[in-house]
Amino acid sequence: MLSLFILTACSKNNDTTVEYPDMAEAVGATILSEVNGVKVYNGGFGSSMVLDPQDASVFYMLTDRGPNIDGTVANSKVFSNPNFAPEIGKFRLKGKELILESIIELKNENGVKLTGLPNPSGLGNTGEIAFDLAGATLAPSADGLDSEGLAIAPDGSFWVSDEYGPHIVHFDATGRTIERINPFGSGKGGRKIPLVFARRRPNRGMEGLTITPDGKTLVGMMQFPLYNPSAAAISGSLAIRILTFDIASGDTKQYVYLMERANLQANSEIVAITNTTFLVLERDGEYATEANKSTVFKRLYKIDLAGATDISDPANGVAGKLFGGKTVEELKDAATLSSNGITPVRKTLAVDLMTDISTLYPHDKAEGIAIINPSLIAVCNDDDFGITTGTGAKYVEKTLPSLNSVDKNRIYFIKLKSPL
Repeated sequence: MLSLFILTACSKNNDTTVEYPDMAEAVGATILSEVNGVKVYNGGFGSSMVLDPQDASVFYMLTDRGPNIDGTVANSKVFSNPNFAPEIGKFRLKGKELILESIIELKNENGVKLTGLPNPSGLGNTGEIAFDLAGATLAPSADGLDSEGLAIAPDGSFWVSDEYGPHIVHFDATGRTIERINPFGSGKGGRKIPLVFARRRPNRGMEGLTITPDGKTLVGMMQFPLYNPSAAAISGSLAIRILTFDIASGDTKQYVYLMERANLQANSEIVAITNTTFLVLERDGEYATEANKSTVFKRLYKIDLAGATDISDPANGVAGKLFGGKTVEELKDAATLSSNGITPVRKTLAVDLMTDISTLYPHDKAEGIAIINPSLIAVCNDDDFGITTGTGAKYVEKTLPSLNSVDKNRIYFIKLKSPL
């Protein structure tokens, strides 16, 4: 039986009663292309999500860099639609359906569409190599963005974080770039993300981004421990960095979040509850079925920055602040952090997607969170445009094992056991 959560949403412009189902699914997706008979859909709207502050039935949902699969060459990707521009979809909830009303394509300062292609050396390059379907190498793009985190400002503009630079980009309501901020000093007045963030693991950059309720601070979260100083040196590390960025001044602070296990895909999203408390989505990359659901890991934690140690490096060195000659990532766990005078952010379990929704959560990628009220949240998935990597680096349908159907964008509405 369908259950509904009913919310009376009082905004600046309307008073609306919205009925939220247990789950809503995007409908009417068109086809971007076909690769050897495999349909590539104009989905992908699940890397992040925000609720429209003016309309409680509208969700803005973000794509990543576009449809791609792993190539046969190490650290390579094969793009089916190299001209794809990352975009924000405006979806309206109607019953159990998500209706795509409009698309905002992301553009540079000159109004030219961005790409999802890797950046050139020195401008955010991660070492990834891009190919088209014919095997030709695709040139890097300074306008490339692997968009993953989304926040909406009080003035209706958007902030987006990515996995390349990592970059934090400010877009106006039409998707045109206002400012791009990264470790290389390209923001207004040379505003930067600290240099250490350039040591992100490829494809594990700034996965989550939110804005505090007072509209003053951006809070970004890396998906995985930085390769700092190297992948081998931080093997088994649980230490993930959270960055706060004062929008007016550009001042930053950094904190440590400890993920639960070193073998997780790790953090997919962060969303603000108050100016110091947040929900964080931590996950593996497994598909749940009735047979394995007890071992699949997709959880939301409430965290608090209050009392956590600011690990910022006043010298802005490439390795960040060192403790006993070691990087934060080399300290790896709570005991070692503590012995070096570092207190990580406090975290408590808020939701387990494997037990706290009314049906089996079938997706591999839970990636977006929206807080509707203190007792009701929404979680969306990334459907990867309906494709994934098959044997021999071939495009194949992304099929959910428990449903035996192609993955689609969904939003799950979750009644919390304890209010935020």
